[in-house]
Amino acid sequence: MRRIFTPTDMRVRLVPILLAVFLAFAAGCASTPEPEETDVVVDSEFSDGAPPPMEEEVVEETVSNSMFQIAPVYFEFDKSDIRPEFATILRNAATNLKDSGSTVVLEGNTDERGSEEYNLALGERRAVAVRKYLYNLGVPMGQMTVVSYGEARPAVQGTGEKVWQLNRRVDFSVR
Repeated sequence: MRRIFTPTDMRVRLVPILLAVFLAFAAGCASTPEPEETDVVVDSEFSDGAPPPMEEEVVEETVSNSMFQIAPVYFEFDKSDIRPEFATILRNAATNLKDSGSTVVLEGNTDERGSEEYNLALGERRAVAVRKYLYNLGVPMGQMTVVSYGEARPAVQGTGEKVWQLNRRVDFSVR
């Protein structure tokens, strides 16, 4: 016999989920500064599904306060596996994090496709995969925090594969 869900049943099930998502999002917003707006130009040469271009220098050090930046790690559609081409970024990040003792927030992001709930979970899986990779390289768990923004913080506005490739990422906020 099929059970018919009433609006009350749906509210009972959705309210705790929505509350948890809201609290997680609010906590992330409260502790993470808004990203600076930058103009991003999407190159048409990546329409074949190739990953975004990678810079030669993937970890930049700032001499004044020994803080550093880590380039984003990009992901395939609906995947959270670390791609081999990002191993250098993560090795350099691990070395800098261990040497400096800095903490880092791993910010999982997705493109706009999929439900909000699904994208929050996917963004978290991506950030957790990066945390596990860095941990295996010797970065203590206590130096890393995971947060998922799902589709809420796109690097590039718009639609289409070129844009989506740039939004499927984990960003690093070093503190």
